[in-house]
Amino acid sequence: MSSLLRIVTVMLVVVVVGGIAALSMWDIPAPTNKIEKVIPDERFPR
Repeated sequence: MSSLLRIVTVMLVVVVVGGIAALSMWDIPAPTNKIEKVIPDERFPR
């Protein structure tokens, strides 16, 4: 039982470290769409 727990723990650590490495190396492009939103004057206090 101890060896099974050790294998599961090692696999979990490998998956977490691999996920962190993939996210840190992934070149996510910046959004290119221009967004314009009209905010009514009533939303701002005077």
